[in-house]
Amino acid sequence: MATTSFLLPSPPYSAASCRRTSPPVGAIRYSFSCLRRLATPSLRQSRPRVVCAVASSSPLHALIFDCDGVILESEHLHRQAYNDAFAHFNVKCPPFSSEPLLWDSDFYDELQNQIGGGKPKMRWYFGEKGWPTSSVFETPPSTASDREKLVDVLQDWKTERYKEIIKSGTVEPRPGVLRLMDEVKGAGIKLAVCSAATKSSVILCLENLIGLDRFKGLDCFLAGDDVKEKKPDPSIYITAAKKLGVESKNCLVVEDSVIGLQAATGAGMSCIITHTSSTANQDFGDAIAKYTDLSGVRLEDLKILLQNTLVAS
Repeated sequence: MATTSFLLPSPPYSAASCRRTSPPVGAIRYSFSCLRRLATPSLRQSRPRVVCAVASSSPLHALIFDCDGVILESEHLHRQAYNDAFAHFNVKCPPFSSEPLLWDSDFYDELQNQIGGGKPKMRWYFGEKGWPTSSVFETPPSTASDREKLVDVLQDWKTERYKEIIKSGTVEPRPGVLRLMDEVKGAGIKLAVCSAATKSSVILCLENLIGLDRFKGLDCFLAGDDVKEKKPDPSIYITAAKKLGVESKNCLVVEDSVIGLQAATGAGMSCIITHTSSTANQDFGDAIAKYTDLSGVRLEDLKILLQNTLVAS
């Protein structure tokens, strides 16, 4: 007989104790038989257990990570690199402004949560505010080729600056990422990384943050350079599924933003969210679970979560 399950919220937890006593932040599924026990106050305060029955063969065949915001909290680093590029090339937008362009944190949070990829961000911004003056072009570029050249120059310099920041050794992976990756590989489940960022910068991030062995052990790695359309277009995840040889329904994506969530679901994949401070208030209604970070999330939790999602659908 199939087990019917309900989606119930996890109780509050403290970051300091989550590894020992707290359940993964997000949604935990319980069967009808669990509900009476959950009504007991003493049991509500203890660590919940996933008790609904699942098939012995897991439907989880591939776990796919985004990079920026998931493997590392990087958006403030990208913003710093963009602002350094704008200053280096004396980019003034609107044209002939008194000071170089500076994206503040509030604006950049909004921008990066609406437009994926560095070049599309600049194209949109310059299109809205006016193409800038700069040391590349003394007057605002008016032809499509000159505008693309400006964007290319800025993005290339920004990427190199971002690499310098990553190489500084001050950046750490987000909690739980490395352990979960190791669990996945140890279980024989395919592991991938799909990022909208420039390939060279993603490679540098992964080599420095997850280590060369883990990077070489990925079953699939795709960056923004590998597909024509950026997230929220689902192309990158559709391509990943083909390269992995796995059906979309058997893939689970880890994202941090609505843009990434839309890309994953658009490819027919289930998605969990591990949000950052800049994405915490976004609408993640289409995600099957939402976590503050991955420190309390285990592979078995994800297997059961995907199993229950597929059964419910």
